[in-house]
Amino acid sequence: MKEIESNKHAWGQISEGHYYHFKKALLEGTHQFNRNIQNELGDLSGKKIIHLQCNTGADTILLAKMCASAVGVDLVPDNILYAKKLADDLGITNASFIESDIMEFMEKHNEKYDVVFVSEGAIGWLPDLKKWGQTIRHLLKDDGFLYVYESHPFELMFDEDKLADNVMEIKYPYFGKEPDVDDSIGGYASAWADGVKAYFWLHTVSDIINALTSAGLHIEYFNEFQEEMCDMGGMKCVGGGLWNYEFNDGKFPMGFSLKATVYLKY
Repeated sequence: MKEIESNKHAWGQISEGHYYHFKKALLEGTHQFNRNIQNELGDLSGKKIIHLQCNTGADTILLAKMCASAVGVDLVPDNILYAKKLADDLGITNASFIESDIMEFMEKHNEKYDVVFVSEGAIGWLPDLKKWGQTIRHLLKDDGFLYVYESHPFELMFDEDKLADNVMEIKYPYFGKEPDVDDSIGGYASAWADGVKAYFWLHTVSDIINALTSAGLHIEYFNEFQEEMCDMGGMKCVGGGLWNYEFNDGKFPMGFSLKATVYLKY
């Protein structure tokens, strides 16, 4: 698929920058899961975890410190290269990494896991959430669970430059099916890389939930938060690794979490 190949190239332009950024943050102890994730994820001792769309592996390493073993999966060859290097640099021996397109992963990988973890701006890079849901079910043990923490689709509709000024103007249609195309990528953990084509799909809440339930998963909870995971521009850090606009006091959601388990018919 040309969009996925283009995204692979785009993300590869910032892999090295992400490696250096997250290595420094992990060594300094400043890269942690935000407080919402920490409150919800629970005790992972002894569990086998797979982290989908792991980027250069920083969150996979956080998970590895909490569980028996963690596997990170990412589309981008350089992301996997630097994820392995990051784990080696930090002496993490129970984390491993696999290069794969999530849309093709189910056909390549048959291991089962206690937890499937998805976080930090991941699912918008996927064109087919139905296949995503099927892949998650394929990876989960019958008594396992999925945990997702993501930006809320409601926030993602708006013009990000104007939203910082409390102007809610829809730039990305909520029900649009065509991906947005950007000619640059990066910024939050690296310098911007220009001259690329980065394709991003805005999936609705119902897209996300229906993809999972149709694959045989039961939604345990769907929680919404007014904070974002990082500064989207013009935001203030509100503590616990979270950000918000000063004017957004209970007005609209910018993040959500979801936990799902396997629905078993007896």
